[in-house]
Amino acid sequence: MSYRVSVQNSGHQFAVAAGETVLDAALRQGLALPYSCRGGQCGSCKARLVSGGVDYGTSWPEALSREEAAGGAALLCCAHPTSDLVIDVREVEAVADIPVRTLPCRVARMERLSHDVMRLFLKLPKTERLQYLAGQYLDILLRDGRRRSFSIANPPHDDEFLELHIRHVEGGRFTAEVFSKMKEKDLLRVEAPLGSFFLREDSNRPVILMAGGTGFAPIKAIVEHALAESISRPMYLYWGVRTRADLYLPDLPREWARRCAQLSFVPVLSEPLAEDGWKGRIGWVHEAILEDFADLSEFEVYACGPPPMIEAAGVGFAARGLNLEHFYYDSFEFARD
Repeated sequence: MSYRVSVQNSGHQFAVAAGETVLDAALRQGLALPYSCRGGQCGSCKARLVSGGVDYGTSWPEALSREEAAGGAALLCCAHPTSDLVIDVREVEAVADIPVRTLPCRVARMERLSHDVMRLFLKLPKTERLQYLAGQYLDILLRDGRRRSFSIANPPHDDEFLELHIRHVEGGRFTAEVFSKMKEKDLLRVEAPLGSFFLREDSNRPVILMAGGTGFAPIKAIVEHALAESISRPMYLYWGVRTRADLYLPDLPREWARRCAQLSFVPVLSEPLAEDGWKGRIGWVHEAILEDFADLSEFEVYACGPPPMIEAAGVGFAARGLNLEHFYYDSFEFARD
């Protein structure tokens, strides 16, 4: 049995087939709804259920509390309709006309950026070009049906290669292969572009960019796109890591700030080592932002990193006046097989 979903804000309607989630059905039919992980861990696709019912099966999604669900919230990437629905969710018009494609690519170059971060440069066939927005991500499609998601770290105008920043995860099967077995000229398949994390260029609000760990990758793409487009909005970049060595491209954001008077860069270490000789900011990266900005009501915030960082930032920033309609985030969660 299929059900019909109506989007309250736009009046758009689409059908959800048996076994489909609301998000999958919307994307299949060309509606660009916000999403990131598509696995229930990040909360990017959270919407308000105006009418109708949904079911999450036997596994309740992590990013949706029972209290939120009781109050009318729904997580569209995991929600299966049990009736026709009316949902209240903002649509992302800028990605609607970009097709998602499956393409072969070759590992053109590998660069060890730190003890646990590898930079991959992937080369598409000469006849292919990937259209995407700075900040979006791709899925690497593995032979056994698994997929692994990584943000594209280069902006669309600089697309000779697709650049990925891959952190080695303890016990992670794919990242272990990257660090121990993968070599240049290996062939991969990717599906891209995915996600709704990108700079809203129709806004004139000042921008705060917050990266945690390799969440720096999509922020890098956004900043380099903004610089290429000569975007004049003030931009404040905060990058939070544990130790000095985890700032795996430390000179790059400093060079951006040197070149662009509108951009400032603040690195934040949560656990600096004695040998780091660190004299900069210490603590959690979102707390550094809260220390520097008493009122966030006029800002847009773009955040990418681990779920606890995103969750804490959302609560803290809202308390400082940030309208959560202007809080855009990509929550990094380890893939589960």
